[in-house]
Amino acid sequence: MSKTATDRPGTKGKWTRRAFIGAGVVAGGALVVGVAVRQGNPTERLSPLLTDGKDEQLLNAWVKVGADNVVTAVVPHVEMGQGVYTALAQMLADEMDADWNKVRILEAPADMQYVSDSIGRDFLFPDLEVPALFEPTVAGGILELAQAMGLQFTGGSYSVRATGQRAMRTAGAAAREMLVAAAASAWQVPASEITTANSMILHRGSGKSAPFSQFALAAAEQSLPAKPTLKSPENYTIMGQPKARHDIPEKVDGSAIFGIDAQVPGMKYAAVRAAPVVGATVESMDATTAKTMPGVLQILNMGDFVAVVADGYWQAQQALNTIDTQYSKTEGDGLDQDAIFARYAAHLDEAGEDGGDIETEQGDAAKAFAGAAVKVEAEYKVPFLAHATMEPMNCTAWVRDGKCDVWSGHQAPVNARQAAADAAGLAFEDVTYHNAYLGGGFGRRSESDNIVMATRIAKATGYPVKMIWSREEDTAQDHYRPSATSRFRGGLDKEGKAVSWSNIHTHLFDPKDAPTVPYYNIASHRIRKVDVPMQLRFGPWRSVDHSQHGFFIESFVDEMAHAAGKDGYVFRRELLAGSARHLKVLDTAAKMSGWGSALPEKHGRGIAFVPSFGSIVAQVAEVDMSGPKPKVTKVYVAADPGFVINPDGFTAQMESAIAYGLTAALYGEITLKDGKVQQSNFHDYPMLRMNEMPAVEVALINGDHKRLGGGGEPGLPPIAPAVTNAIFAATGKRVRELPLSKHSFA
Repeated sequence: MSKTATDRPGTKGKWTRRAFIGAGVVAGGALVVGVAVRQGNPTERLSPLLTDGKDEQLLNAWVKVGADNVVTAVVPHVEMGQGVYTALAQMLADEMDADWNKVRILEAPADMQYVSDSIGRDFLFPDLEVPALFEPTVAGGILELAQAMGLQFTGGSYSVRATGQRAMRTAGAAAREMLVAAAASAWQVPASEITTANSMILHRGSGKSAPFSQFALAAAEQSLPAKPTLKSPENYTIMGQPKARHDIPEKVDGSAIFGIDAQVPGMKYAAVRAAPVVGATVESMDATTAKTMPGVLQILNMGDFVAVVADGYWQAQQALNTIDTQYSKTEGDGLDQDAIFARYAAHLDEAGEDGGDIETEQGDAAKAFAGAAVKVEAEYKVPFLAHATMEPMNCTAWVRDGKCDVWSGHQAPVNARQAAADAAGLAFEDVTYHNAYLGGGFGRRSESDNIVMATRIAKATGYPVKMIWSREEDTAQDHYRPSATSRFRGGLDKEGKAVSWSNIHTHLFDPKDAPTVPYYNIASHRIRKVDVPMQLRFGPWRSVDHSQHGFFIESFVDEMAHAAGKDGYVFRRELLAGSARHLKVLDTAAKMSGWGSALPEKHGRGIAFVPSFGSIVAQVAEVDMSGPKPKVTKVYVAADPGFVINPDGFTAQMESAIAYGLTAALYGEITLKDGKVQQSNFHDYPMLRMNEMPAVEVALINGDHKRLGGGGEPGLPPIAPAVTNAIFAATGKRVRELPLSKHSFA
């Protein structure tokens, strides 16, 4: 086993023939929890993906127990720094009563048996509960839908709240019940008299005990309970505990393998440059100098991009830099930043009071606004943003003899495998996808453009090729978070109570993230959107549309509070009346920060409250405005994700989200000129520096253990409005457009 106890398919870990993967059954041809692998079963192909050696036998698909009594959790999500390996393993191990010190983790392969059917169920039918008798049929139908969509995906903060809650816990609980049943049968005692703890099976009446491994094979022959009994929080022994992340040691000592670390015998390197305007193609190129440079093997005109293949990446990139390339004209050639926002304004103006698509409506917002004692109106803007993952986009591919191997780090391995198959002109089954750690994902690595590009190059050359994007290429060819404009109208009565709320905004990325305000008690509200055609690649960015709407909504709430003559925290309390869980989060953040206490001159506090991805988060930011630019000194976070599986991991995600969101608030901006992205590297698309990171204090609240929320994204949406609201408190200047670097505060 590896010293970090984290394995990858087919690379490490020796298991005997008595190894088993627990909690699985075939029901109507569909995966319920796991799929048994026995003679004649078509899923027998999973065995070589998850085990090593001729003497090993995989019996089904989520957890295996070795002869040494080590439990391995097969995790169907990828690790990109969010701690998902550890959290999901905690959920399975706790329900199984496994010894945490003997738990190992294996990432599931890019295979249809590991699609995220739990995500599909949580997204489509979040409240669906069916009797145990019908559970296999329902689960089978949802699985087939997930397989049709290729839904093996890590994102949307779904891993713990969907797969963990629905699959990993169930798999662990079912495996425990099957082990108990096997022991009861062998010992001829009632199953109710058997207990489990620390990977041991115990019968106190007879004094008998045995490790899980002793009954692993017999347990796999037991019938799977359709709905095994799950623990209540008071019985958790591993969930809720700050367990050390399994992936950290090898990331510290340098042994961790990321996509960019792939090594294949005979491998060559490729540097690429794609057309700078979306939709353009290469019309001509002059590669005279490049052809004469050391190490250069091939120069390829791939139509939509140019590639140089060489013995080393530096050689390839230097040669590529000498190539003069001309591109075709497109409709996007004349597009620039001012024109984009002018287009937004024109569409919003055209929509007027009655146009656009209604996303949500309650009461008569227009009538309530007309009769309001105080009227508030504001318009907000946010720019395009790049993902700027620390590991540049890369992929290694090898196409030969009707087969293809691909090495990379991807948030959706099945989709990456299919993309490679399409690019190589092969069947899905003829592609082997080797996933690795992701050096940052944030939504960028849910796209497969790098996979397609590398596979095309490998097919054209005939040998294995590692393609690496330069930072400049990474910045210029991103799938960007959309820019947006959002207009608000709010009405207050004579007592300063909100009576009307209306908003119209340009269409963003994900329509399910509509900026509704159901958690705020406003009797009449109306939310609309307008679609604005844009010739640019868009993609999910950490917290997706909540990153824009969090800033929009919480900025306007603060403006309404000011117009009402009320404190921003007090005003929000009134809007949250009747929701004890929401109020507790808001009150906790305010209390932590000492809300209302005195601050030094030119310092301010700002508060923001944004529920997203099933979690409720409030933040208070303290800002020092005594210098030439804002300095965020402290951020207080209160978060309720239902139940915190790993407090250390969840806290780290809040801190990470603040760093990422604060970077965007202070500096983030992608601009276009003549259709081309103007930014290229960290000198003109800067990241938050260590000395700029504020101190962060996090309070965690377990508000509803039955409905878990996410951790990777909910910490981001409140930070920008918390900071801009603090700036207003300190200076009286209202910021309605990001980033803050566009503004002067002198």
